[in-house]
Amino acid sequence: METMTATIERNTGETTAPAAGTTRERAVRYILAGTRMALGWIFLWAFIDKLFGLGHGTEAKNAWINGGSPTKGFLTFGVAGPFKDLYTGIAGAAWADWLFMLGLAGIGVALLLGIGMRVAAVAGGLLLVLMWTAVLPPENNPFMDDHLIYAAVLAVLALVNAGDTWGLGGAWAKLPIVRQAPWLR
Repeated sequence: METMTATIERNTGETTAPAAGTTRERAVRYILAGTRMALGWIFLWAFIDKLFGLGHGTEAKNAWINGGSPTKGFLTFGVAGPFKDLYTGIAGAAWADWLFMLGLAGIGVALLLGIGMRVAAVAGGLLLVLMWTAVLPPENNPFMDDHLIYAAVLAVLALVNAGDTWGLGGAWAKLPIVRQAPWLR
C-alpha cells in the first residue's frame, strides 16, 4: 500500500487516500471525513443563525434578513487586544458583513460537500486566524485557542483530500476546470 501511494505521489504530485487499505487507513479516512463535515456544519450553522436569527447566537431581531449586521455586535463589543481599533472600525460595514457571511456559507458548503477543499481550507484558515486576532490574548491561554486548532485541522483536511471520503471531492477533481487549476481541488 505504501509503495502504491508513493508511486501515485511521484507520478502526479497528488496524495490521494487509496480506496482500499487496512482497517486503520479506512478508519482514519472516515474520521477525517466526519471531522470535515462537523467543521462544515459549524461554519454553515453560524451562517444560518446569523442570517435568520434562530436564537442560538443571534436573536431574531438582529438577524441579517431583518436588517441586523452579522459583524456589528461582536466587532463593537467583543474585541480586545492590539487590533481592537481595526476591528471596531469595520464593525457593521456592509462589505464586512457580506464578506463574512459569504465566507461562512461558502466554507461550510464546501466542507460539507467535500469540494474545493484547498480553497475552503485557505479561506477558513484566514477567517479563523482573523477571529483569533480579534480577541488577543485569548481568555484561557497566552496565545492558543480553538480558532488556531480549527485552522490547522482545515489544513490537514485539504492536504489529505478528505473530501474524497463521504464527499464529492473525487468527482470534483475530475472536472476540467479543476484539472486545469489544481488549486481548486
